[in-house]
Amino acid sequence: MPDTNDKRVVIIDTGYDTYDAEKEILGRSGYWVDVFPGDKLDAAGKAAFARGATGLFVRWTRVDGAFLDTASTLRAVVRYGVGYDNIDLAAASARGIPVCNVQGYANHSVSDHALALMLACVRSLRPGMEHMRPRYNLPADLHMPELHELTLGIVGLGRIGGTLCAKARGLFNRVVACDPYIPADRFTELGAEACPFDALLALSDVVSLHCNLTEETRHLMNARAFARMRPFAIVINTARGPVVDEQALTVALEAGKVFAAGIDVFEEEPPGNDRDPLLSHPRVVATGHYAWYSERAGRELQRRAAVNMEAMLLGEFPADCLNREGLAGKAGKGCASADGVHGK
Repeated sequence: MPDTNDKRVVIIDTGYDTYDAEKEILGRSGYWVDVFPGDKLDAAGKAAFARGATGLFVRWTRVDGAFLDTASTLRAVVRYGVGYDNIDLAAASARGIPVCNVQGYANHSVSDHALALMLACVRSLRPGMEHMRPRYNLPADLHMPELHELTLGIVGLGRIGGTLCAKARGLFNRVVACDPYIPADRFTELGAEACPFDALLALSDVVSLHCNLTEETRHLMNARAFARMRPFAIVINTARGPVVDEQALTVALEAGKVFAAGIDVFEEEPPGNDRDPLLSHPRVVATGHYAWYSERAGRELQRRAAVNMEAMLLGEFPADCLNREGLAGKAGKGCASADGVHGK
């Protein structure tokens, strides 16, 4: 192991079976990977572990100004995954630190999972399993439409939402979508009808969420939204937990305003005991934030994360760089100045 830290890259949030891809890719440029051995919730210990490091891989730990001041030698940060709400981009930009996520690696796995949750909700699979012996040969619920009768509403028509749209066009009667940041020709290309959010709620039998978590989308699905939905509406969330107000969703399910929900992400992860009324609801199908995973997607996530890290440490802006504009006019610690970069 080298004695100096200028080639040390740290992984502070663990959980993958191996880090061979990171070690191989970074090793070819002379960097070495150090994995945090401590407790998952030890944020202070992670910041101290990152002290003296040149690169940081992170999953869920909050990386804010205080963290970055402790780990003041960092030249690059990579978030494993698409969401990056746990990273203070402004704080990183102010310190000249480029930040990347990994985009596009899980388009198929997440959209497949969303479809699985939809089918489970439409076909009442959870109550069907519970009622199999006492009500054998009888449907768990008399309300059981067929997909080709229904309208699917997609909130967020980016990479994952767009992949879902392409898969769902042949399954649903109609696909509508809301995304103010996507050009009109993309809706046409995907075969989705563009509509405002409130109109989408009023039109859709199934609403599937695929937007980033921002202040604009936090609790986007709240009591008001649930009240505007169609009778027997289904909510699917494979985006970020806080996009949905879980207390309001629980009330809407119990009142029959929402027929069923398929949930892979939660406001607090893992969800606490206070979420038992939601998780135990007979019309809720819940999974533990693994919609992103497939064997292929898992390998691609780690490979792309390592490639992004290597590129930033070598002075480039990868296509996944999140704060390139925030670094404009600064040479930055890791990336080249805006005059000679690659990527976006």
